[in-house]
Amino acid sequence: MSRMKQKYQEEVRPALVKQFAYKNVLQSPKIEKVVINMGLGEGKENPKILDAAVNDLSIIAGQKPIITYARRSVASFKVREGMPIGAKLTLRGSRMYDFLDKFFNIALPRVRDFRGISPHSFDGRGNFTIGIKEQLIFPEIEYSNVEKVLGMDITIVTTAETDEEARELLALMGMPFRAA
Repeated sequence: MSRMKQKYQEEVRPALVKQFAYKNVLQSPKIEKVVINMGLGEGKENPKILDAAVNDLSIIAGQKPIITYARRSVASFKVREGMPIGAKLTLRGSRMYDFLDKFFNIALPRVRDFRGISPHSFDGRGNFTIGIKEQLIFPEIEYSNVEKVLGMDITIVTTAETDEEARELLALMGMPFRAA
């Protein structure tokens, strides 16, 4: 069992049940999945960037991402329907917990001028999204092998009913929120 899952079962879940006075342990919120999305506007002109992004995402997450394609043509962006424009992957189970452990404890502190994550990035339904400007914060990525610095969006989907419950869940799991 991963360290993060064990922490959830032994420390976080009982604390949430006590704080929010749930009648049943199964009412306590949990992390359902983590979705990592990398949009590549230049992918239409340079297919090597798309291959590099897929390679970087698979190294970071330990799972091969799928390539996303444009659903419709947009003339102002010079995008045709069916063009590859990004890559995404969904993590669940033990890979999700391993990624979150690495993300909270290793990758986020490596961000330049890091003072904590804003606690206001929730969507109203208990899901949290954060944008990363460069993939170099992950220790698996070697700077010398990077062709272009790429950003990504990481969405943490929870079963929480409210943002307050989700914020408390992620804070107890170890997400470094800054003071509001």
